[in-house]
Amino acid sequence: MPDYPPVTVREKTAVVIGGTSGIGEAIALAFAEDGANVVATSRTDSAVAETARKIESYGARTLEQSCDLTDRDSIEALCEAVVAEFGDVDVLVNSGAAAARKPFLDLEEEEWDHVLDVLLTGVFRSCQVFAREMTEGSIVNISSMSADLARARLMPYCTAKSGINALTRCAARELAPDVRVNAIAPGFVMTPLTEEEYGEGTALRAGIDERALTGRVARREEIVGSAVYLASDAASYTTGEVLFVDGGFTRNAL
Repeated sequence: MPDYPPVTVREKTAVVIGGTSGIGEAIALAFAEDGANVVATSRTDSAVAETARKIESYGARTLEQSCDLTDRDSIEALCEAVVAEFGDVDVLVNSGAAAARKPFLDLEEEEWDHVLDVLLTGVFRSCQVFAREMTEGSIVNISSMSADLARARLMPYCTAKSGINALTRCAARELAPDVRVNAIAPGFVMTPLTEEEYGEGTALRAGIDERALTGRVARREEIVGSAVYLASDAASYTTGEVLFVDGGFTRNAL
């Protein structure tokens, strides 16, 4: 029988930045359930502690350490703490969140700077800091289908996500062959933060359901399988890729 690499993160050490809510939390908990050591982090100590308890409920080892993507010292402190506790880092997931929902002409430069600093420069910082400590492994950046769309009132978000795709491809080339770098581009995913925007009965929801080939928005758990695959040894020949998980939304041309 062929020796197929397994689609599992069992016994790996994974850091999920932005892992205390939304898609990031779903990924962190899936990793824990699969048998990985998981450090889920964000800027809020209480959220980090709460998610750590959820991770431990799966019998996984974890570490409570908050992190701010806009602060390189904070990222370096996180990396040092993880290496000291677990010896190495096998997987890094970047799932930080920020947005400024404003028309282009009303957008303040400070708002633009903040979104780009968290979503794009923050990913650059974390990839650079952790890659220096990874002898081998996988980096998974959470991008968005919005990287390929012109969405109203979301210019800095779309711009940052486009930048993440380029950063992912360039980092994959420079860190090869030992560290693989890929991205996931989710479509519309239902989370507590998106319920008001495109939950049942909203004006946007009808258009999403009509255009998505699946006819619906996604549950955050439906993004998890892509993250497990890209982080696992089953993806050992996959790097520099942006995997769209958008229900066919961006492929449904008029």
